[in-house]
Amino acid sequence: MPPPPPIEALAPPGTEIRRDAVAMAAVDLVAPGQNASAAPQPLPPELSEQLWRGHELNHGHQASVPTGFAALDAELPDGGWPCASLTEVLQAQPSLLEWRLVGPSLHQLVGQRAIALIGPPKPPHLPGLRHLGLNEERLVWIRAEAPSERLWATEQLVRANAAAAVLTWLPQARPEQLRRLQVLAQGCEGPVFVFRPLAARHDPSPAPLRLLATPTPAWALEVQILKRRGPVHEGPLTLSSIPGGLQHVLTARTLRPSLLVPTKEAPHHAVGRPAHRHSAAAAPRQVDRTVSTVGQG
Repeated sequence: MPPPPPIEALAPPGTEIRRDAVAMAAVDLVAPGQNASAAPQPLPPELSEQLWRGHELNHGHQASVPTGFAALDAELPDGGWPCASLTEVLQAQPSLLEWRLVGPSLHQLVGQRAIALIGPPKPPHLPGLRHLGLNEERLVWIRAEAPSERLWATEQLVRANAAAAVLTWLPQARPEQLRRLQVLAQGCEGPVFVFRPLAARHDPSPAPLRLLATPTPAWALEVQILKRRGPVHEGPLTLSSIPGGLQHVLTARTLRPSLLVPTKEAPHHAVGRPAHRHSAAAAPRQVDRTVSTVGQG
């Protein structure tokens, strides 16, 4: 194999070739990792504070509202429900636990602006909301039956930043619709809660915070954090959640209703062969023996 031609042969006619420039070019072709000898410099403090690492909870970068559950606040970024962001709550049945999960935090937001409800499946229970510190004068209930109407009303409220908090029920929302709603929520001062069915668990979601909530028989909620700005959360959280007003009338036994349900004892006889059948079959044989004995005497 013939040797490669010299650099001078590759240059256009009349071009002056400097050997020192060629040497510099050869040095630049070396891999950067082989030339780098200095240690990386630390980031400036103003940039380091804004840097979020995936294995850490995001703290101090976003306004939040305490949830009313200390155990849940400890596992959420910034220690509460995030403002200017979507929070997606999945549940198996609508109108079963929304107020028990979100209600304890809403009284902190009620001021000059109201709490907006868009398309709730059932009317709000006003006596229970009063126990949560919510006055009906600060609640705006928007009736919207069609999915398009619910989505449109939600987008208008979030875009206008017209409510202290937005609670909307969007069971049929598509991922691109939720993505547009998340973009709008970034300009909203309060939290935006989206309630969806359990069937949407495996659908993609742009919501930075995503929860799965399930009620338990012992007046508690099991909350599983499916998505958050931080490490993966393992295992559900058990939150004591008695509906407003009931804690004053429940007794020690009714606080644990699972203990009031009687348990069925397992039968001692063989499966599929009731015990009374054996006793009923044995009785005629005893009678027959008695009759035959009397006849013989």
